[in-house]
Amino acid sequence: MAKLRLAIANKNYSSWSMRPWVVLAQAGISFEEIPLRFGADATGNLVVGGIEAYSSARTVPVLLIDADPVWDSLAICETLAEMFPEKRLWPADARARQVARAVCAEMHSGFRALRSAMPMNIRASLPGKGMSPEVQKDIDRIVAIWTSCRARFGAGGELLFGQFSIADAYFAPVTMRFRTHWVKLPVEAERYAAAVRALPGVKKWMEAASLDSEFVPADEPYQTAP
Repeated sequence: MAKLRLAIANKNYSSWSMRPWVVLAQAGISFEEIPLRFGADATGNLVVGGIEAYSSARTVPVLLIDADPVWDSLAICETLAEMFPEKRLWPADARARQVARAVCAEMHSGFRALRSAMPMNIRASLPGKGMSPEVQKDIDRIVAIWTSCRARFGAGGELLFGQFSIADAYFAPVTMRFRTHWVKLPVEAERYAAAVRALPGVKKWMEAASLDSEFVPADEPYQTAP
């Protein structure tokens, strides 16, 4: 069996890192964590210290399969689904699987207003910060995705497609954003968000994030350094 290592950044802030980490942890797949730290380059742009040792793309996360890197969170999740078919990381039903991939891709590339105005910051409490008409449109679309997936495919459990899938890991950082910024959700959407936050893999990530004291100004638009 190949040795798996996952290079990630700060658990409090790095939504991209969170997704494949939760997939691995929730599925019970053995892996070694490589923790890296955020920093700034000479022009003040956010960088990940030491990432060049693992990927020429210089972004997190990076999955190392023995010595071979797979970068980009969605590529990593697809790779894990192929490597561990018995874990059923995508829904078994073909139509549900198509929808799961589509909503992951939409989350992967979209919702820019929400990402920008409500950065993931698990240890913070920022009620109302970042809300705007554009952000509300993103929230409404996310709620519509959750509502549709639960109605069509969620009969087997509390998650989008009943049982845990990559799609739930993909929306896990969004549930963090909603919690931090006190976003008011419809009852069914809040129930789903609570179910995601209750997943053992997500809880482990949240616990580690709450203990991390690193302060990254680029991810703290509403607070100043302690």
